[in-house]
Amino acid sequence: MESKVWDALINVQHLLEDSFERTGTETFEPGMDRFNQPGWVNRVWTSEAYRRAHVDVVDAREKKGLWMMHCCVFPHTHNPAPIFGFDVIAGKNKITGCFYDFSPTADANHPMCEWFAHEVSKMEWRKERALPDWAQRIFSKSMVAAGNVQDEHELDQIIAMARTGVDHYLNTVGETNNTVANTAEQQNFYAQNQKQNPPPPKKPPNAPPNLLKIPFAKLRAAICAK
Repeated sequence: MESKVWDALINVQHLLEDSFERTGTETFEPGMDRFNQPGWVNRVWTSEAYRRAHVDVVDAREKKGLWMMHCCVFPHTHNPAPIFGFDVIAGKNKITGCFYDFSPTADANHPMCEWFAHEVSKMEWRKERALPDWAQRIFSKSMVAAGNVQDEHELDQIIAMARTGVDHYLNTVGETNNTVANTAEQQNFYAQNQKQNPPPPKKPPNAPPNLLKIPFAKLRAAICAK
C-alpha cells in the first residue's frame, strides 16, 4: 500500500511514541488490553513532567482505506499548562482532517499557549474546517483545523508542526508543576467534551465483535483526572 500520506503520518506516530518513550514510562492501565487489537493500537505513558500521554491509532488501510490517530498529553493536575492534542484522519491520497492544539486548562495566557499561538501563526492553511460546538468550547482560538490536505508542502508542514510542537511541550510542561492547587475540573471538562466527538462509523479491521460496544470517543476521553 504505497502512500506518501500514510507513510508520513506513520512517521509522525513513531515520532510521538519515541518522544514519550524518551521522556516517560509506559503504563498498562487496567482494561486497556481490550483496546489493543489487530488494527487498533493504544499506548499510554506517564512521567514526572506530565500526567498522561496517549497515542491511539486505528489502521483500517486495507479494508476501509483509512488511517486515524489521536494523541493527547495531559499535564499534572497541579499544573495550569495546556493539553497537547493532535488528531488526524487520512485516506490514501489526502488528509481529510487534521486537528492540532495546545488547549488551555486553568490559564489561557500560559506561556505555552502564547508560544503555540505564535508558532502556528506561521502556518499557511488554505483549507480550514469549521468546528462543532463541543470543539469550540475546549480548543484554543489558535487551533489548527485543516482538511483536504494533499499538497506535499502542506504535508511537510504537518510533520514539522508535530515535531516542533511535541518537543516544545515535553521540554516545558514541567516548568509550571506545583503552581496551582488542582486543575482536575478543567481537565475533566475537556475530556467530557471530547466524548461528543462522533466515533468512526465502522469498527477497525479484524476487531472482535465486543469492540463495537466501546465508543471510540469514550476511549479518547478516558483520561478524566482523579
